[in-house]
Order: sequence, then structure tokens, then C-alpha cells
Amino acid sequence: MTEWYKDSFGEDYLIVYKHRDVAGANREVHRMISWLDLPKGARVLDLCCGMGRHSIVLAQMGYKVTGVDLSKVLLQEASHLDEQEQVEWVCADMRNLPLEGGYDAVVNLFTSFGYFRDDQEQEKVLHEIRRILKPDGRFIIDYMNPSYVIRHLVPHSVRSIEGLQIEEHRKVEDGYVSKQITLRPMKDGQGDVRTHQERVKLYTYEEFMQMLQEAGLHVQQVHGSYQEDKYDEQNSPRMIFVGYRKE
Repeated sequence: MTEWYKDSFGEDYLIVYKHRDVAGANREVHRMISWLDLPKGARVLDLCCGMGRHSIVLAQMGYKVTGVDLSKVLLQEASHLDEQEQVEWVCADMRNLPLEGGYDAVVNLFTSFGYFRDDQEQEKVLHEIRRILKPDGRFIIDYMNPSYVIRHLVPHSVRSIEGLQIEEHRKVEDGYVSKQITLRPMKDGQGDVRTHQERVKLYTYEEFMQMLQEAGLHVQQVHGSYQEDKYDEQNSPRMIFVGYRKE
């Protein structure tokens, strides 16, 4: 059975998530840089970079950036947006990176974690982050807050964009939050109806901290959003882990 992430990050993804803009990436990167405290010229890996919004902003701020993603479609879009050709784009699985270590920082943003069925596969990602980082290298892992997601989940929504109706069904089941996305042409009902799945495993704060510790990654701060507020289990929409590689 093909895993959902091998199908869902294609041309339709560019439409469904078109609202994620460069202006938002600018704000988020400036906040991240204040947390990471990196000198100009530092080597940064954007792991699961998607369309490359954050990678490009990081490069514009003077960092040497590598953007890694499994989706060739999203990397093609990232390369197109990278007009100055400042970023090195690499197509790879985050569990097995074809890169040498020595990076000053790794960032993994907007819940690009928890895609796999087995905990051991998620742990491989964390061990790769540690391997890629130089000693004392910094990391940010931005993940959803499960308790917040469960309480604020919108089971069903419908919106329209570019002549398409986008219908989304969401549920929490068996330790995962999943979403079914259906795209339907609005004009005369002509054209294919396309459906995609997304599924991410829910890890509590305690479980995530344990996995990071076992991978040799030390957490210094946990933020609840990009507004820099401290993580609160009940009220924070995100768990943004900031730390460094332990020896």
C-alpha cells in the first residue's frame, strides 16, 4: 500500500495550501533566527522544505541553506521561486539523508513529522537530525499540540479556490489525526474529482520529549506559537521544540 505522503504532496497540494504565503514565512523565519542565535553564513538544513518558502527567506538573510523534500513537484516549485538560485535543493527521504554532517542548524516546520506508522520510523528522523548537526548544532522541530488539536478540530469544512471546491473531513482516530481532502470542479461539474489523504501520529509533549532525549537532542525551550509564547498544554496551538545536539 502506497503511503499517503507519497501521493498527497503533488500539484493539488499547491492549490490546497496556496494560502501559505512568503510574508508569513518572513515573520516565522525572523522569530526562528532569534531562537537559534546563528551567525551569518551558518549552514542550515530545512528538512521537509515543501515549496521552499522558509528556505528562501533563510538564504536571503545570509545563511547557506539546503532544502530537502521527498516531493519532486514541491521541489520544482521551490526551485522556481528561488529566482536567485541561493538554495541547494535535494530530493530525499527524511529518514535517510544523502548529506554529510556539519550543519549549524536543522529546522523541521509545520508538523512535517509523524508521517509514518511505526515509532521506530519517526525515531530514524530524529537520529538523522542529530547526525546531520555538528556538535552543539541547533534545531527547531515545529509540531502540532495534540490536546489543542483534539479540542479544536473542525470535522468538516468547504471552501473554493481556482474554480475548485475543496472539501475537507478531519478526525482523530487510533492515535492519529487524519484529513481527507476532495477537490471537485465547480463549473458544470466537468472534470475529475480528486481525493487525497493526510495522516499524522499524535505525540504528547512527554512522548516527544522522551524521543528527543533518546535521540541525543537536548531541548532548551518549547514555544506554543511563533508569537514566542511559552508552551501551554491546553491553550497552545503548537509545540515548537528548540535545542541543540548533545555530544
